[in-house]
Amino acid sequence: MDFIWQQVVNGLTVGGIYALIALGYTMVYGVMKLINFAHGDLCALGAFIGLTVLSSGFLSHIPGGAIIALVVVFMLTIIVVAIAGTLLERIAYRPLRKANRLSPMVSALGASMLIENGMMLIWGPNVRVFPADVLPEKNWVIGGASISFVQILIILGAFLLMAGLHLFVNHTRLGTAIRAAAIDQDAARLMGINVNRVIGTVFVIGPALGAVSGLFIGIYYHQTYFTMGWSYGINAFIAAIIGGIGNIPGAMLGGLLLGLANAFGAGYISSSWQDAITFGLLIAILMVRPSGLLGERVANKV
Repeated sequence: MDFIWQQVVNGLTVGGIYALIALGYTMVYGVMKLINFAHGDLCALGAFIGLTVLSSGFLSHIPGGAIIALVVVFMLTIIVVAIAGTLLERIAYRPLRKANRLSPMVSALGASMLIENGMMLIWGPNVRVFPADVLPEKNWVIGGASISFVQILIILGAFLLMAGLHLFVNHTRLGTAIRAAAIDQDAARLMGINVNRVIGTVFVIGPALGAVSGLFIGIYYHQTYFTMGWSYGINAFIAAIIGGIGNIPGAMLGGLLLGLANAFGAGYISSSWQDAITFGLLIAILMVRPSGLLGERVANKV
């Protein structure tokens, strides 16, 4: 029983990371019907930016201890990656907004390769190691499962961010505008909604969540590498499909479910079967629910 609870903790940790990345995919698809293949690379960029700030010695001059310094790291990383996401939308996607669907997809793949190779040139092709003393090395035993301070931070942080996004989308005027643009952009314009502002907001929120998830990955696994965005991005994309692409609660559910499936698969079978378990779960769910667990909530234009 203790082993089961341990795998639940591990699964929620990894699943929270997947869910945060998946939200970026599903928000962009919900509004623009575009798969932002560069989103995973923005997450990796967040990890590298955070590592650079942590290694610069800048934080030693900030009063308040390690927690305050870590908050500063997260804020700086979010700002830089959000700016990168905004530039990505302006340069790679906005000029092709009225083109056929293939052109923005090719542009997304090109942007992904550009960011990935840019990270390789700046930070090098080798694995970069995060400082081991970023957070306190504390562990607690809860219900027979050992849970570390880092795991608590990731699980609570992921759930708080997901809850905050849900409240924002469903209980604010800008969130209502996002939902309206996701249903029909032309009708939203007729209602006085600034669609460019809505899309710009999506490309700030998505990369910001990706930056947080990239830092979570670096802090949890103590490393980052320039192809990390592809490996985690594809898993998060699968999580978004499992939950229902374009559906925000679905992305959350899909990420958590995929994290739990990987954790139990690694615990009871082998970690080398992780990819097989991931795609097997995807195939099994799509055979039963082709639109994902929570279905597609974005209305199709007629």
